[in-house]
Amino acid sequence: MIGTWQLVRLALRRDRVLLPVWVLFLVGVTYSTTTALEELYGSQESRALLGVTANANSAFLAMLGPLHDWSSLGGLVVWRWGVFSGLFIAIMAMLVVTRHTRAEEEAGRTELISATVVGRHAPLAAAVVVAGGTSLLIGLLQALALIGKDLAPAGAFAFGLSTASAGLVFTGVSAFTAQLSENSRVSNAVAGGFLGVTYLLRAAGDAAGESGPQWLTWLSPIGWTEQVRSFGDNRFWVLLIPLVVFAGLVGVSAYVVTRRDVGLGLFAARLGPAQGSIGSPFGLAWRLQKGSLIGWSTALFGVGVIYGSVAQAVGQMVQDNPALGQVVQRIGGADAMVDAFFATVTQLLGLISSIYLVQALLRLRSEETSFRAEPVLATPVPRWGWVASHAVFALVGGAVVLASAGLGLGLVHGLQVDDLGTVLPRMLGAALVQLPAAWVLAGVTLLLFGVFPRLTGVSWAVVSASLVLTLLGPTLGLDQWVLDVSPFTHVPKYPDITFGPLAWLTAVAVLLLVAGFGGFRRRDLTT
Repeated sequence: MIGTWQLVRLALRRDRVLLPVWVLFLVGVTYSTTTALEELYGSQESRALLGVTANANSAFLAMLGPLHDWSSLGGLVVWRWGVFSGLFIAIMAMLVVTRHTRAEEEAGRTELISATVVGRHAPLAAAVVVAGGTSLLIGLLQALALIGKDLAPAGAFAFGLSTASAGLVFTGVSAFTAQLSENSRVSNAVAGGFLGVTYLLRAAGDAAGESGPQWLTWLSPIGWTEQVRSFGDNRFWVLLIPLVVFAGLVGVSAYVVTRRDVGLGLFAARLGPAQGSIGSPFGLAWRLQKGSLIGWSTALFGVGVIYGSVAQAVGQMVQDNPALGQVVQRIGGADAMVDAFFATVTQLLGLISSIYLVQALLRLRSEETSFRAEPVLATPVPRWGWVASHAVFALVGGAVVLASAGLGLGLVHGLQVDDLGTVLPRMLGAALVQLPAAWVLAGVTLLLFGVFPRLTGVSWAVVSASLVLTLLGPTLGLDQWVLDVSPFTHVPKYPDITFGPLAWLTAVAVLLLVAGFGGFRRRDLTT
């Protein structure tokens, strides 16, 4: 463990911008969400109606979880923001741990540091301290923010600690996945896949109903944050489960560290074919990107299947709630509710797919900084051809990913309503209409890579900002000009799809992509 605190200081110095942004984002959204919900649901009657509506609708349960306590403002905050807070802090923990463990080994810096007076466990311990400490800090500040809004301290700390527990669990998950592969992208992909599975388990358990497998929620770290029931029962004992899992994963990771070579993973890297060659930049890009494309397409198809299976419950909700039925009747009836549900779901799928596009383009930067791009470009391969080979997987691959999501939506819902021939094309169109907005984010990523390569990582901040503005901006009561910063704000809502905004978004994406191509052709490679 010698040198742990020196490495902690080094990690904090390197993340002196990234970590404060995560802290301000998660704490700020918690406070803003509380303020917005206080204005929207100030009376007990409005909260009671929301509680009956939310808990009677499988779609709401799948997306946000159950509303355990609608009598208090704190209960509404937990319901509206709790799941997303757990997801975001898990992503933060994964990125931080992988950055300071596997990515450092991949770059060769861990080997240099290990040649000094530094213990074998110190790099892993430092990463765990930074990620886990940041998670606890976020949870504490969230609790204080809620107390500042005159909410019950016990419920506030239950919520803050439940959010922090998700960060601790995925600190342990990433510490373990960092031991599996020689590649940081694979480590993040495995950890991210586990996060996706835990979210789906929680969604399936919450939407199952009293006669269904609600126990699935207990298999999910995100579900554990719900089971604390902040501002309701305040079951602090549930927090022991993530603590035990965190300790176990970190312990196993520490054991594996001492039984593998620096730079290698628990599983040996798979060798390429004994015979054959890669004859073009596109062939190389296919070799590097095909696993990610297949994984994302499969995952989004599964998400589409889940949301498609609960869509029919949206119309049934009107029958269960006469007061809501009167309101819905004025806006077009149950069919309008189903359309609004699909508009929200396809927008969410578009936001998720944009993560794939950015990830695919960031492969360019990782190839450059690891000095694998230089020998490729030393051959007759032109710069534009090398960039275009990866850009194809971002732009066309994004369409494949969204089409997979739309296929899952349309297939399940079409079979439920016995109108597959009509529903399936509509769902495919509703999903693919999100593509131009995702292309804009891809264009921003390529622009940063081509013109400002050291700021390429800002692409994730752009994606996060778009996600927050799109999903939470209306709830937070933000001005329209702020909401317009996100390209997904300009996508026409299903079923009223017009092609004017899509053409403008596509034009903006093309300009950004062209600027990125031009910038890379004129700059030096990273040395």
